[in-house]
Amino acid sequence: MNHVNPKWEFLGLTFNPSNILMLAVTCLIVFLIAFISTRNMKLKPTGMQNFMEWVMDFVKGIIKSNMDWKTGGRFHLLALTLIMFIFVANMLGLPFAIAYDHVLWWKSPTADPTITMTLAVMVLVLTHYYGVKMTGVKNYLLGFTKPLAFMTPLKIIEEFANTLTLGLRLYGNIYAGEILIGLLAGLATAGVGGFLGAILPAMAWQGFSIFIGTIQAFIFVMLSMVYMSHKVQTDH
Repeated sequence: MNHVNPKWEFLGLTFNPSNILMLAVTCLIVFLIAFISTRNMKLKPTGMQNFMEWVMDFVKGIIKSNMDWKTGGRFHLLALTLIMFIFVANMLGLPFAIAYDHVLWWKSPTADPTITMTLAVMVLVLTHYYGVKMTGVKNYLLGFTKPLAFMTPLKIIEEFANTLTLGLRLYGNIYAGEILIGLLAGLATAGVGGFLGAILPAMAWQGFSIFIGTIQAFIFVMLSMVYMSHKVQTDH
């Protein structure tokens, strides 16, 4: 497990090509799922179209549990994209990891805090943008004084805390899962006894990691819509 991330230097900036690669793969897989699911639309959905419609209804339920559909319907595509992207990203590192000369190239992109924190910042920035756009500057600013004006500093701190917890929760769960899978894989290569002792725990943890990755995608989108509802609805 003594693997390091690859680094590229360009114009004084440091880039991680592994993250770029895995983000590109994630985007490609999500695009292919969406393309295949909508290629031959039928009145009576079957196969991938049926799956995509189920996901859309599931995401619609998440939004409607936090705000009325007239307000939240505009965020349907955002939430759908987030849940598909994060789910696929969480799954990529589960079957295996690819390292060459102790440099890790293939992993879940959400096992990197830079990626998860970028997603979290993006979501929180969007909540503030739509808060101003849909409620006006006055109501947006008044939201920081409710329920009591002296709580404004705490409300500001809460915004930073929400960003940190949203990103680090996703990162921590996925990274920990990949670390344990890597340890079990290392045990499996330690001989026949190690292989026999690791195979069942590895299979069990793979299944559990799929569950965790799915739940974390759901939690990320759920909290994103909760934060969005707090900004775009003046009754909060």
